[in-house]
Amino acid sequence: MGLVTCDVTVSSDGFCAGPNQSMTTPLGEGGEKLHRWQFENTEENSDEIAAITEASAFIMGMNMFTPPEHASSADWSGWWGENPPYHAPVFVLSHHPRSTIRLVGGTSFQFVTQGIHEALSEAREAAGDNPVAIAGGASTIVQFLSEGLIDELRLHIAPIHLGQGEAITVEKIESHMDRYSRRETSLATHVYYRKRR
Repeated sequence: MGLVTCDVTVSSDGFCAGPNQSMTTPLGEGGEKLHRWQFENTEENSDEIAAITEASAFIMGMNMFTPPEHASSADWSGWWGENPPYHAPVFVLSHHPRSTIRLVGGTSFQFVTQGIHEALSEAREAAGDNPVAIAGGASTIVQFLSEGLIDELRLHIAPIHLGQGEAITVEKIESHMDRYSRRETSLATHVYYRKRR
């Protein structure tokens, strides 16, 4: 069975998305600035970028898949267009049963209404011996953390201040995990955690 991993980028004040998520601001107001490290100066962050794509299955919350106004829409197929970046099965935590969506590049969105343990069981079956990644958002990550289900978490701290939005704090992570490494680059500080034994 592969590791359960999580990569999450937060602002210096602990927010992984800005306020007021909408069709024009999928990461909330100011949230897109969090991810500059993935698209600029990529050479100095290449190890962290590569690690994100190692998973063979992903789990995300409904708010990461869709804005609230499309939560029950059968027509919505995600923010990413016809070829999402996952290229693997994605299990979406949902209150609304839906048929699986299959898109270009091997990405499928499968909707799980029985909670995080069922989603993890299905994702592990799909991934085999390869990693399963908890993709977000904040409330989904906190649920998995609180249940002790994440083996390795990579926290990417961007040097911006959002002030409000979806939060995940270092204190919350460190109540369940032990820090084992830290690396600074020009656009982010990368802090690595393992599940406390």
